[in-house]
Amino acid sequence: MKETTINMTEGNPVRLILIFSLPMLIGNIFQQLYNFVDSVIVGQFVGADALAAIGATASITFFFFALCNGIGSAGGIITSQFFGEGNTDKVKNCIANTAYIMLVIPVTIGIIAFFAAGPILELLKTPDLILHDAKVYMRIMCVSLVLVSAYNFASSMLRALGDSKTPLYFLIFACILNAILDLFFVIKLHMGVFGAGIATLISNFICAILCLAFAFKTNQYFKLSKSDWRVNSTLLGKCIKLGVPLSLQFSLIAISCMALQRVVNSFGPVAVAAFTATSRIEQLIHQPYGTLGTALATYCGQNYGAKKKDRMLEGYRKTLLMMAIFTAAMIPIIQIFGNPITSLFVKEPEVIRMGAKALRITSLFYIFLGIIYVARGILNGIGDATFALINGITEVVGRFVVPVLLTSVAFIGVWGIWWSVGIVWFLSGLTAWLRYLYMKNRI
Repeated sequence: MKETTINMTEGNPVRLILIFSLPMLIGNIFQQLYNFVDSVIVGQFVGADALAAIGATASITFFFFALCNGIGSAGGIITSQFFGEGNTDKVKNCIANTAYIMLVIPVTIGIIAFFAAGPILELLKTPDLILHDAKVYMRIMCVSLVLVSAYNFASSMLRALGDSKTPLYFLIFACILNAILDLFFVIKLHMGVFGAGIATLISNFICAILCLAFAFKTNQYFKLSKSDWRVNSTLLGKCIKLGVPLSLQFSLIAISCMALQRVVNSFGPVAVAAFTATSRIEQLIHQPYGTLGTALATYCGQNYGAKKKDRMLEGYRKTLLMMAIFTAAMIPIIQIFGNPITSLFVKEPEVIRMGAKALRITSLFYIFLGIIYVARGILNGIGDATFALINGITEVVGRFVVPVLLTSVAFIGVWGIWWSVGIVWFLSGLTAWLRYLYMKNRI
């Protein structure tokens, strides 16, 4: 137990956050590599239209995954608070009750999503050229929903206990397996988008089973007795009270992404392919920010449970500085190497030129993206459910209104897609920072 958990209520905040973050960052990057590898292999060996088909499903599948993962995130936050209190019984009972939630919700949503795939894609005006492949890929992702949720349950509980290494090992294995299966199904068997989806499904299944089995076998907090498995209505209520706003936050963001995807689709397959490529790249850019935010949430959750406010605020300030340093390093890289980075996904010059220019636009707003994650980290750590809803509404309003306004301006046109992404980051970052200032004196 001592080797796999970290107590963040004592010691240097920067050292603790970095030690916790680095394995999780590597894990998050490998998790993103699932979609990244699918996109690269499909884009290079099948074509830009196939890449666009995968990209057209991203915001929709994100919506269904968000509905599930908000509750799981809430369970992790509450577990970290009990761990900070030193209450082993509550930690174990929280793990068990979160498991119940993370079984029922993904199964229900997965079934609904599978049958709703076609109508939703048509509602978003997915181009006819890519509609069939998009439906195929999305339905496979819907089946994967239960498997991904199972892995996210295990990893969020382990991270709440300070163990960010165990989930990493299984992700690395599963990502390598996914790449091998992608090469086999897509290149060897010529199965196209369907093959890429099946490769991801198999990899998700193996990753989920291995991570869960290892956690229950080796981590003392997962060694649950019959009494630990009792249904705790108070605890379930607490998870739902915090988890529903988190789910709404993620879901509203996903809905706003679907609104943006509808605008992108209206510009045709080239724009969809370029948007898919830039989105995959930015998903990797998100990871250091997201990792720092998640590490800060665990750090603040444990210190909130231990009633150590000063350590929480110190951790926030130091994390903000680390985020700023990373941002300063990334902007020139994207500005200079936008073309070769985009060419990883496609061969078509028109798509590469559009994607590279788009990256140069959005990179100007990275600092606001970082502020979103860092402020969210401390607010989630103290269980501020209201912020999640506020942040989600801000993104919805921004992505529904800004892209339509900008793309309708003649001299901006298609570039309004990516300017709107940056402006939404600015609005959400400002909202998150203001919410932090409001809550700072109320902790």
